Amino acid sequence: MNKLLVMALASATIFLLTACASSGSNQELTGGIWLLTELNGAEPIAGTTLTAEFDEDGRVGGSSGCNSYNTTYILDGNKLTFGEQVASTMMACPDPIMKQEGEFHQALADTATYEIKDDELVLSDSSGNEIARFEVIEQSLGDSSWQVISYNNGKEAVVSVIIGTEITANFGEDGQLTGNAGCNNYSTKYETQGDNISIETAEFTEMACLEPEGVMEQEQLYLAALETADTYKIEGMTMEMRTSKGSRVATFQRVLNP
Repeated sequence: MNKLLVMALASATIFLLTACASSGSNQELTGGIWLLTELNGAEPIAGTTLTAEFDEDGRVGGSSGCNSYNTTYILDGNKLTFGEQVASTMMACPDPIMKQEGEFHQALADTATYEIKDDELVLSDSSGNEIARFEVIEQSLGDSSWQVISYNNGKEAVVSVIIGTEITANFGEDGQLTGNAGCNNYSTKYETQGDNISIETAEFTEMACLEPEGVMEQEQLYLAALETADTYKIEGMTMEMRTSKGSRVATFQRVLNP
């Protein structure tokens, strides 16, 4: 084959590969959750969590510090625009948090370009000014902390955690699971393989809590439910465990920076 023709074909191939790499694929944006670390140059208010989760169908949603939101997005190379209409829940929070939420929504509206570098997402306006910065939240189980929302009570029912109590679960990278079961601290070991999980019988302290009513029974039922877990699935800020027969063991809400 003519050398000039070979060189031309090679150049064309390189050009096409480069074009594909910068064509605005959303693969970098999707597949994880982005946690806001800076808004207009300032850190978020302590105790608030602002997130963005992009799906492959052109929708984005998350928490804006008080309310949940969702809207659309469009990519074109490094250009990123969010939909003009933002659907949001209607909870009321203290004024500083509501003000921050408004600034966050405005930042989305002002976004013109994005850049991802070293697991950080940076949004900039049409003048090139950085207006928001995010870091990616890993979706692996190891080194993650959770709060239990509901659990299987062993009576063919999934029940919510008693109001006024809190059950936690901290999964270490070393296979250790620790937390508080509502009254006592507990610890055990866990193993995962793919989406399968096995959790050993837990050891726990021996405090007795009288209030709220039912807290000690809840503790026993939750720890017993953990032993029946066979699979787990993490979707964004939520994790669900199920038995080998598909019954729900427990539902967890991710806790950031515990």
